[in-house]
Amino acid sequence: MTIDWGFPDFDDHEGVHLFTDRASGLRAIIAVHSTALGPAAGGVRFWHYAGSDAAITDALRLSRGMSYKNAMANLPMGGGKGVVLASQPGEVIGTAQLEAFGRAVESLQGKYVTAEDVGMSEERMKVVATQTRHVSGLPVAAGSAGGDPGPVTARGVYLGVKAAARRGLGADSMAGVRVAIQGVGSVGGGLARLLAADGAKLVLADVNAERAKALAAELGAEAVDADSILSLETDIFSPNALGAILTETSIPLLRAKVVAGGANNQLALRQDGHRLHDRGILYAPDYVINAGGIINVGLEYLGQGDRAEVDARVNRIPDRLIEVWDESARTGDPESEVADRLAQKLIGRG
Repeated sequence: MTIDWGFPDFDDHEGVHLFTDRASGLRAIIAVHSTALGPAAGGVRFWHYAGSDAAITDALRLSRGMSYKNAMANLPMGGGKGVVLASQPGEVIGTAQLEAFGRAVESLQGKYVTAEDVGMSEERMKVVATQTRHVSGLPVAAGSAGGDPGPVTARGVYLGVKAAARRGLGADSMAGVRVAIQGVGSVGGGLARLLAADGAKLVLADVNAERAKALAAELGAEAVDADSILSLETDIFSPNALGAILTETSIPLLRAKVVAGGANNQLALRQDGHRLHDRGILYAPDYVINAGGIINVGLEYLGQGDRAEVDARVNRIPDRLIEVWDESARTGDPESEVADRLAQKLIGRG
């Protein structure tokens, strides 16, 4: 019998755990989608949501994406995600809340492994680690796997963008390729610097307009309003902020030939992958192209390999994208559907 929990993104998750800690004010969700391949790995984000339902939905979507991401990256880990609810926009998480979240992670006895995501950092993970050993993304010695996943994610996205430019534009070089980057934080900013070094023509936008302007001045790029970047005429649109930005409303506005970026859950609905495909826009599935960070912190937690092994695995991200694109071309199915099928098969749900 199928039970309708009222959350369309509930996908036979193994567990959805809600935590409160009155002393610190912590309100948190840990969603465990699958442990078929190993402990459910995925970062924790600190964010202000419109309501608890929105936070639960985000945790459900993100944890499923982590199952797929880890499987497609050939990591022996399942998928999970933590969400800590901020009481207001711009709030900074406190030490007591971080400690309480660490205790929540520890209560799951290794079923979930956390790391940093939006609103978190290496320093904050160190506080979480005082309460649980099931944490990654901690400061490490030079040459070791682990540490801040952002730069490694950025490098993987960069390699994926170059592969997408070859596939979708026939470009052997990024020189002169016009790329619109939405979100210039750790991942988007790192991507922008790598592409600028290759001579790409960049257009940048961020909800923090001053951050986009500063990076544009540094790189000789153009900065535009965050609300307008999606509809600009560019070769590649690269979403690197929060998810659900490709929708029935926004996809018709796209004027790019390729969508390739590091944001999680870029498609608001499953049908949006079909909408991109129907428009002839090449799509790099988000959980394939942005796997660099989890490769880095996953190998740190597992104790398998060093930074050279991380780099070698990140270098294979374009190969997995090409596998998806080839299968999409063979079957005529959207890239998003092809990637989901491959991932579901890997976790035993195909």
